[in-house]
Amino acid sequence: MLDAIDLSIIALVLVLLLIAIRQLGEFKLQIWQIMLFGALAVLLSGEISPQDAASAINSDVMIFLAGMFIIGEAMRESGYLFHLFSRIFCRAKSLDQLLILILFAMGLLSALLMNDTLAIIGTPLMLYLARALRISPKLLLLTLAFAITTGSAMSPIGNPQNLLIAINASLANPFQVFFQYLFLPTVANLVIAYLLLRLFYRSQFQQTAITIPPEKITDPALANISRISIILLLLLILVKVLAVSIQSSQQLPLTYIAVFSALPVILFSRRRWEIVRNIDWCTLVFFAAMFVLMESVWSSGVFQGIMRESSAGFGSILAILALSVFLSQIISNVPFVALFQPLLHNPSAQDLMALAAGSTIAGNLFILGAASNVIIIQNAEKSGESLTFLDFARVGVPLTALNVFIYWIFL
Repeated sequence: MLDAIDLSIIALVLVLLLIAIRQLGEFKLQIWQIMLFGALAVLLSGEISPQDAASAINSDVMIFLAGMFIIGEAMRESGYLFHLFSRIFCRAKSLDQLLILILFAMGLLSALLMNDTLAIIGTPLMLYLARALRISPKLLLLTLAFAITTGSAMSPIGNPQNLLIAINASLANPFQVFFQYLFLPTVANLVIAYLLLRLFYRSQFQQTAITIPPEKITDPALANISRISIILLLLLILVKVLAVSIQSSQQLPLTYIAVFSALPVILFSRRRWEIVRNIDWCTLVFFAAMFVLMESVWSSGVFQGIMRESSAGFGSILAILALSVFLSQIISNVPFVALFQPLLHNPSAQDLMALAAGSTIAGNLFILGAASNVIIIQNAEKSGESLTFLDFARVGVPLTALNVFIYWIFL
């Protein structure tokens, strides 16, 4: 009979295998369904008790994600975000300028709204621009993917794994720490992404000047409320940074920032229930299930044993970066961070930022390295466009190698 250790690890292996089959085969299972299957398997088999499963779910992460999803959904439903991006991109007079604007606009905004949110919103915009300008949709989809993955690295709220690191490490001023260590290398890596995309798709840059018409807001009332929410989000982030800078005893947790920023939509929008219904509940289920499954795997002790016996020696910045990129391809970046961070005993700020950077840019290597890549491809396929594994890897492999080098130099 299989013991407790075997069942937890087997459940994890089956989850990872099903995720790979889902993307490579004809199965229609969604990633959240697969993760839920893994959580139910360890729960129903008794590998983890209902009480331990409930306590394993990080309420701070769940509440924060829900709040940010509400803001993102309100901006999407009102047409405000699409309008905002079209106003930015219509300034581009050439394809070079357009790619630079996409990389930096999407990259910087992903540091605030989470990359998964921008993957949902940005994909139809990229396909619209590709059709309107008669350029390769693959070029713009890759630009979007690399922008929101790379840009999200420099913020504790840019992606879920960074949020986990910031919360679990109890950083007093996570925005300042992430900005201090990761802002400059992230900007450098966005420039590198542009150079590589221009190199691999140089035939696309031979066309004449381009013209992009601005888009109109579809719901002005909701757009105004969305604007208030995003301004409130920025102000609360500033308050938190200032409070820590003056060593105030009153701290503002990340969870409160998300909740307070989402309140205008909940309190004042007539479409509040529609927005709440339409947020990405599947991702919330995915995270709840992931917490349960990873707690069961962690309790087995197998992962810790493998890591301790590994010859990789993850005590150095380069080792953490390399290990984060490699293992995030196997178990995905969020589960990897959930399992790996507890193994870092008394980590320095540089160690934590290496973990954040490595697990984030892992999404630039292969399609399955980040959930945002999967979201982009799934949404693109609905419109008859897609990216193959090789389309992604031929640019992603050299890009990720350069990303690791840049972060290693700065850290």
